[in-house]
Amino acid sequence: MRLWLKDPLAVLADEAARGVVVEGSRIVECVGAGREPMAPVDAVFDATRHVLIPGLVNTHHHVYQTLTRAHPGAINKELFPWLRALYPIWTKGLNPEAFRLAVRLAGTELLMSGCTTAADHHYIFPAGLEDAIDIEVDEARALGLRMTVSRGSMNLSEKDGGLPPDTAVQDEDTILADCERVIGAYHDPSPGAMIRIALAPCSPFSVTRSLMTQTAALAARHDCRLHTHLGETEDENAFCLAKFECRPVDYLEEVGWMSDRTWLAHGIHFDDAEVARLGRHGVGVCHCPTSNAVLASGLCRTRELEAAGVPVGLGVDGSASNDNSNLMEGVRHALMLGRLRYDATLSHLDVLRWATQGSARCLGRDDIGRIAPGLQADLALFTLDELRFSGAGDPLAALVLCGAHRADRVMVAGTWKVIDGLPVDVDVARLRREHGAAAKKFLAP
Repeated sequence: MRLWLKDPLAVLADEAARGVVVEGSRIVECVGAGREPMAPVDAVFDATRHVLIPGLVNTHHHVYQTLTRAHPGAINKELFPWLRALYPIWTKGLNPEAFRLAVRLAGTELLMSGCTTAADHHYIFPAGLEDAIDIEVDEARALGLRMTVSRGSMNLSEKDGGLPPDTAVQDEDTILADCERVIGAYHDPSPGAMIRIALAPCSPFSVTRSLMTQTAALAARHDCRLHTHLGETEDENAFCLAKFECRPVDYLEEVGWMSDRTWLAHGIHFDDAEVARLGRHGVGVCHCPTSNAVLASGLCRTRELEAAGVPVGLGVDGSASNDNSNLMEGVRHALMLGRLRYDATLSHLDVLRWATQGSARCLGRDDIGRIAPGLQADLALFTLDELRFSGAGDPLAALVLCGAHRADRVMVAGTWKVIDGLPVDVDVARLRREHGAAAKKFLAP
């Protein structure tokens, strides 16, 4: 079936003023001004009320954290004390039922915000939750959300000089064996893949040097990507200097991670030489503006990173340090914080590029992130009907400057997943009720 998304109010693509034609899972034509589709279409969607953009790509999340939003034990803290407050709560409370609801809720939120691809970084596997990656894949498939599921890990606990409690870590052999298992079960490197696996030791302060090295070798052997937190806080820099006698970027190189297979979360506290090194090796950086602001971590050097050749993407980060899973809101926050760091020439097109093309590059994908023939039909359509948009002259700029936060229509792989602002085949009221009940248990003393 050939579907023409006809005459959008505005479109974030070249030569597509009259919209796009979708056939199967792919975009097959961009229809320029004054033209008709080159071949007959089977159906037409009237997009005259809609601003059409590529589906947003979220390159860093911790979906389990939806269960501990605005947790009274962790609010108003910076990263290390925030983690120390929450690690015992997560380790004690996470179980398969609660985790499944967390994945479902976060994925639904992301879709409703216009996000069509997400990368989740799950690194905590308390007893009973050994199959967390399987649950994530199952829920992503049910929602129709394209996903890079990152098999995270922690094996450096407090007794060994790390940050997480002993109950929150696994041993290296267990971690590597499960990484092999989930790659074999789920990793699809082919174009248009709905599920891919990445390997993601959590951070320098929660994993050993050996695990970092072994994980890099495993990823190279199976052609999958590498992900970790790096350069998020000055505390992390101090930890690396004390524990490893080097800065985080030096450590990254020593353990074999300095390659275009790697993308990093946050990437705030890099000096000029480190920015240049990351760029030379093609290492990506996921900018997490909302989380960085909540935890007072600092301002990412997005312009310098991009200029050095670093792919820059966007992420919502964990829902306990962002407190929602809305990437469209994150786009606006990226603009506002970026202008505080730089100037008003940082534009809405810059931040939309990070959330689409840049994020796709971080995930190693050239089949999503843009509206062009041959690419996957992952699209987000926003209306400007709310009061917040009244008077807006530039529809694309209005999405960012006026604060769009909910898509009217979302398509993934050529199939509508959000219609009239609501997810297809998801009972939102029931999900809210069940997830809320599960989250209350994390407040118990």
